[in-house]
Amino acid sequence: CIRDRPYTVRTLFYGNGVDRHRPEYGPDVDLVTSPVDGSALVERWSGLRTAYWGFGPEALPLNGRVWYPEREEPCPLVIIVHGQHPMEEDSDPGYAYLGELLASRGLIVVSVDENFLNLSPLVDLVTLSSLEEEDDLRGWLLLEHLRLWRDWNAGQGNPFYQGVNLEEIALVGHSRGGEAVAVAAAFNRLPYYPDNAAVRFDYGFDIRALVAFAPADGQYKPTGRGITLEDVNYLVLHGAHDMDVFTFQGARQYARVRFSGTGGWFKAGLYIYGANHGQFNTVWGRKDLFEPVMRVFNLEQLLPARDQRQIATVYVSAFLETTLHGESGYRSLFRDPRCGGAWLPDTIYLSQYQDSNTQLVSTYEE
Repeated sequence: CIRDRPYTVRTLFYGNGVDRHRPEYGPDVDLVTSPVDGSALVERWSGLRTAYWGFGPEALPLNGRVWYPEREEPCPLVIIVHGQHPMEEDSDPGYAYLGELLASRGLIVVSVDENFLNLSPLVDLVTLSSLEEEDDLRGWLLLEHLRLWRDWNAGQGNPFYQGVNLEEIALVGHSRGGEAVAVAAAFNRLPYYPDNAAVRFDYGFDIRALVAFAPADGQYKPTGRGITLEDVNYLVLHGAHDMDVFTFQGARQYARVRFSGTGGWFKAGLYIYGANHGQFNTVWGRKDLFEPVMRVFNLEQLLPARDQRQIATVYVSAFLETTLHGESGYRSLFRDPRCGGAWLPDTIYLSQYQDSNTQLVSTYEE
């Protein structure tokens, strides 16, 4: 079963302290962070975008809302990142349901703010200048957040001093954020940025697990190829009624996760009848696209939002218990969703599973 951990959950916010639109990252922030220069990883950042946010790509903020347990021993770290959505409506609060649950089970959870990379009817349409190739920037920013946590864990006087288990890290992403977690895992092991060798990387974090909700795939292709990952646990969930990412693009990344044959790694995929794109986030809701396009879709077919998020909480909590806490008994859920029948809503589930012991006789790709 999905067992409870009786940890009391605390919250705090970190950010640049001067945010124009959100006091939790401005005057009410708990921990002040320094901006980072991401200008080498993005194109077509307009002056109007700078005017709205008050900063350009050379001074991107590291903002995050944190849920953490009252626990004496160091805790594994989970970072969640949203995807594409109108930037004027904050996306990062939409994973509080996951943050609170996972923190109660002994994990430090961060939902990071990357709203400044999202689309805007005003900024993009008026200037005809949407950001290009920003999914690599989304992934790179996750690594900069991890660098921040590594510094805090080593810094006396910080509330997280020696409180983070940096050998147990998971990244969770939704939509373009789902692709960003794969980008981050790839960049984490590279010595430099694939598109510009003058940008040096020196990360090397112990990222053990990736979770992707309805991820995009192929928005960013380093040297023109899809991202291949090795020896990392991977979970992808996608809705059959997704009106934004119409096809199960995450299945392609699933196929590009490989294992060297040791370490007990595994990957799992779940295709959910009745799930849409947005209901994994409490802010996004039932409508995946803009009006009047939504008029052609039958929303009556969708799962209730509570049911869709129940599926997410069951699978993500079981996955992180397995990959970060070593609870091997949960693996049966990923092999067969019927093992979670007592906790999962009644709908159709199509699942895939492979681990480092799997030997494929035929992949039908010969």
